[in-house]
Amino acid sequence: MTQFPAATIQFRVYEDSVNEVGVATVTLPDITNKAVTITGSGIMGDISVPIISMIENMTMSMKFLSHTDPKTFAMFLEQRKHQIEIRVAEEFWDIEDAEVGMWPNKYVFIARPKSMKSGTIATATASDSSGEFDVYVYAAYRDGVELWYIDKRNMTFWVNGKDYMADVRSALGY
Repeated sequence: MTQFPAATIQFRVYEDSVNEVGVATVTLPDITNKAVTITGSGIMGDISVPIISMIENMTMSMKFLSHTDPKTFAMFLEQRKHQIEIRVAEEFWDIEDAEVGMWPNKYVFIARPKSMKSGTIATATASDSSGEFDVYVYAAYRDGVELWYIDKRNMTFWVNGKDYMADVRSALGY
């Protein structure tokens, strides 16, 4: 059975695994390795070397329909750690059986608000309020299987069953 992703059917956003957030659009964080530039004898020019598991700052953003909705903008304005979960129903298609199906995906973040934009108020339109969040933990799951788990504060960079920071933690005496 060969399955390929097709599209997001629907998703819900939760805060602290309990509070369902109102209507939101989410931009997931980029995962970018820190890099150093090596130059000198024996190297033709410069070489950029990504440092294993050393991740640049991760940010995510959400857009909301209202800046006065206590379940979105006002809640995320609270100056505290937020656990944000995004539960996704993603459609796939099976090219061998010419069938479609659905994967349950989940993203989990530990984040704090970085900036909140109240947006614009205009007649007969939804607000374009939004929030940007600094992300400290970023995990992804498909059908209950953990795909990656990045925890910057606890030096964990786990992908497809391998912890790339295990040797570093061991060398440091953790």
